[in-house]
Amino acid sequence: MAIPQKQQLFWFLPTQGDGRYLGTSKGGRAVTLAYLQQLAIAVDNIGFHGVLVPTGKACEDPWVTAAALVSVTQKLRFLVAVRPGLQPPSLAARMAATLDRLSGGRVLINVVASGDPIENKGDGLFFDHQERYHMTKEFLEVYKPLMNGQQVNYQGDYIQVENAHLLYPPLQPSGPALYLGGSSAEAMEIAAEYVDTYLTWGEPLAEVAEKINQVKQHAADKGHCLEFGIRLHVIVRETEQEAIDEANKLIAHLDDDTIAQAQATFARMDSKGQARMQALHKGSRENLFIAPNLWAGIGLVRVGAGTALVGDPQQIVSRIKEYQAIGITKFILSGYPHLEEAHRFAELVMPLLETSTEILAATSTLNEQSKGEAIGAHSRPK
Repeated sequence: MAIPQKQQLFWFLPTQGDGRYLGTSKGGRAVTLAYLQQLAIAVDNIGFHGVLVPTGKACEDPWVTAAALVSVTQKLRFLVAVRPGLQPPSLAARMAATLDRLSGGRVLINVVASGDPIENKGDGLFFDHQERYHMTKEFLEVYKPLMNGQQVNYQGDYIQVENAHLLYPPLQPSGPALYLGGSSAEAMEIAAEYVDTYLTWGEPLAEVAEKINQVKQHAADKGHCLEFGIRLHVIVRETEQEAIDEANKLIAHLDDDTIAQAQATFARMDSKGQARMQALHKGSRENLFIAPNLWAGIGLVRVGAGTALVGDPQQIVSRIKEYQAIGITKFILSGYPHLEEAHRFAELVMPLLETSTEILAATSTLNEQSKGEAIGAHSRPK
């Protein structure tokens, strides 16, 4: 496969906390609005394509966070989560369209169907893994036509709407691009039919390639084409040994009880992706390098993405290009602390990569669509 000429680089907003060491308050920092603004402005100025805004009980709300940061950034896209079952599709479509218009078309949507079953029940979501993905399919069958300006009537097993439509359309044609991650068969099948980008966590190259090929086959059967992205941490230093030392320092304050507590929490989850992350390190500090420059230490205590690229700039670039060669075009990266590591990555790695930095096209469509007050809260004036 020919290597694409350019990739899109994303960074991460650490709304669940930030610091220099995992599993301890030592070296931690408060994630305030001022800090998030500082980070968003820095990432925007550096030239990252966008930022992932995480979701879940341990995070600040992604929609409120993104809305608070839109006005202090200029080009930065915000990859924000919708949660089928927690958000009705019509409400999610209105929220996405509103933020898309107010941001000047800088919104991307991350469809999140999985999660911790205990946390889900606290949010009123009592469906098992298969049911959640069935509901996600129904959600998208309503959400996508709404974003395309259609009026929707739908009767499903979980979702029912009558005469649903958007009065205020999104700025981007057909709405913000849809992303979805997941390692289960259900996730792959939904991604292959409905979304624009399939996401994977950072696994060894052969395992990522296997998932990409499965999704591509499902997509071919549906007559659909999509892109692929990967979520990774990165620890880059001028030499490989410095990077390894920094990785070890990151988990230097972890004790066995903290690791065991985190692993017990992960084990109760029904996420196939989380199970694959745990299998990489098996809850042990031993043999954390699971592939060239791929280190699984973060997953000892962090839910979700638990691997990092660790090495000198040339090694990091080589690993990125290897993922790129199997079809990855979007790289969602992070590092601890996120502000400093964004700058470090920009200084050491980005000059060695050709990245996509296209500028958003100016448009007057937003102003034209917003003229006049809605008539009877039902229709737009002509």
